[in-house]
Amino acid sequence: MKISRLETVRVGAYPNLCFVRVHTDEGIVGLGETFFGAAEVESYLHGTAAPRLLGCDPLQVDRLAHALEPYVGATSTGAEMRGNSAVDIALWDILGKVCGQPLYQLLGGASRDSVPVYNTCAGPQYIRTPGGQAVANWGLPDGGGTGRYEDLDAFLHHADELARELLDSGVQAMKIWPFDPYAERWDGQYIRSDDLRAGLEPFRKIRAAVGEEMDIMVELHGLWNLPAARQIVRALEDFRPVWIEDPLRPGFQPVTLRELASVTSSVFALSETLAGRGAYLPLLEQGLVGVVLADLAWCGGVGEAKKIASLAEAYLTPVGFHDCTGPVTLATSTHLSVNVPNAFVQETVRAHYHGWYGELLTELPPIEAGRIRPPPGPGLGTELRPEILQRPDAATRATSL
Repeated sequence: MKISRLETVRVGAYPNLCFVRVHTDEGIVGLGETFFGAAEVESYLHGTAAPRLLGCDPLQVDRLAHALEPYVGATSTGAEMRGNSAVDIALWDILGKVCGQPLYQLLGGASRDSVPVYNTCAGPQYIRTPGGQAVANWGLPDGGGTGRYEDLDAFLHHADELARELLDSGVQAMKIWPFDPYAERWDGQYIRSDDLRAGLEPFRKIRAAVGEEMDIMVELHGLWNLPAARQIVRALEDFRPVWIEDPLRPGFQPVTLRELASVTSSVFALSETLAGRGAYLPLLEQGLVGVVLADLAWCGGVGEAKKIASLAEAYLTPVGFHDCTGPVTLATSTHLSVNVPNAFVQETVRAHYHGWYGELLTELPPIEAGRIRPPPGPGLGTELRPEILQRPDAATRATSL
């Protein structure tokens, strides 16, 4: 079997997404995906990756991952790594189809049949445009969110009602990020006392409404310097979050995170923005990370995510896999979540899951009573819907032997 064609698919309604389809001369096609900078990733894949892949055996997954390692950008989540991650996912999908086994079985089987989900409280239009991770790209309708699953507006204004609704649906954990507007206002250099008080209000409402029934994760999106982050994590102590995610601006020194850890008993979760196991090693060695987070479409793909999880396991540290980006990433992550022994929860965005994710894939991982399991079937267990390729806003590009 040989790789005969590398195809990318981009859809105008979802401009951050780049789907990758790896075709073989035996008719088996693997599906991958990545997010952000879709045009840049597409250019890399056809200009650099395709010549290294075409004609190769797609079942030699680790060998091809090594062949795609870039000379520059090897430890970043830049276009090269995001493109390589999508290819790696597609190659594992091919391997599963050839073997007639689901992805989790190839990785060593299921450590559990399903895993609990938490709801990242975004809305249907969250980060839909190429504007990046910013308040201006939250996708809130004018006048506030009124549609179904507009959970971002809900956590900002009605966090108590949202918490009750999620619990009624079987979801016992939620992630929110009410401090982002104040980080943008002051460029992360300072937080006013009234801003801190306002940012804490959703936590007060949740605890007053449902007490300890709801687990709360806090996302800080790497927007803060040390003094401001210190104020925030101290103030959050009373609300007992499961974790505080990415509290410091990127490029921080480990000693800075250690200083932040000295003022709180809260656990830090790090980080969907890292790539490769080497980026996590110093954090684990120095005991600075309480939960390892990884995005399979950014960190290097399935193989690298499995290695990151195993590295974390050696330090008795749990892992969680990111999903706020695309449906292939969620499907792939769910396979990893049921496989790796130290995974304990899977991120989901119900606004995406019940909305546009289903418009793109034939199958989504089933969610029942607050738990998720992989789609049935070999490989990832899902495909890009055939009608996607016929959409007027779909753009495909292929490089062939």
